[in-house]
Amino acid sequence: MIEVKNICKSYFLGNEEVYALKNVTFIVESGDFIAVMGPSGSGKSTLMHVLGCLTVPDSGEYNIDDVDVYRATDEKLAEIRNKKIGFVFQSFNLLSKLTAIENVELPLIYRGLKRKEIHEKSIQALDLVNLSDRMHFKPKELSGGQQQKVAIARAIVGEPDIILADEPTGNLDSKSGKDIMNILIQLNSQGKTIIVITHDLTVAQYAKRIMKMIDGELHEE
Repeated sequence: MIEVKNICKSYFLGNEEVYALKNVTFIVESGDFIAVMGPSGSGKSTLMHVLGCLTVPDSGEYNIDDVDVYRATDEKLAEIRNKKIGFVFQSFNLLSKLTAIENVELPLIYRGLKRKEIHEKSIQALDLVNLSDRMHFKPKELSGGQQQKVAIARAIVGEPDIILADEPTGNLDSKSGKDIMNILIQLNSQGKTIIVITHDLTVAQYAKRIMKMIDGELHEE
């Protein structure tokens, strides 16, 4: 499903060039559940942005379902982000003025689906994370765990093949974190490919594969 070859990415801090990714190469099969571990500054978040087509590396190759991401048009990249990949972030990234269901509906609105279909699919997504009873609540009226469930519902409502989760339990207590990881396990059992970025070994142990980032280099364990 995903093939990454010799990806490199560097930044300049003042006059100093810092390598966030150094010749990163790996393959993700359909249905994988991968945890990418590493300390702060190891390059794992940069890798997440590359995988999510949010950052263009300096060199290397990246293919999703045999599509060369870096030779794709802007329209094709937008389609990949909207249809192939669902994003879950540590900070939830919900719009505060919208209700839970309105936040979940956003990706489908961008696709131009009919209103009835958007609403039905959004309710189904909230049902999957056991939060349909809070669909009309705004983020500030929900706990951290409930907000992350809304974020997961938003990520899966468009039925993407890949879920990218960046520290999805980082702002949660242990019970809420366990709930979120169990939802990701359930999604994986339904065929979704899951890639989790984390510094927490407890979270990583839910995965089938663990890869460790050290100073921009990837080591599979």
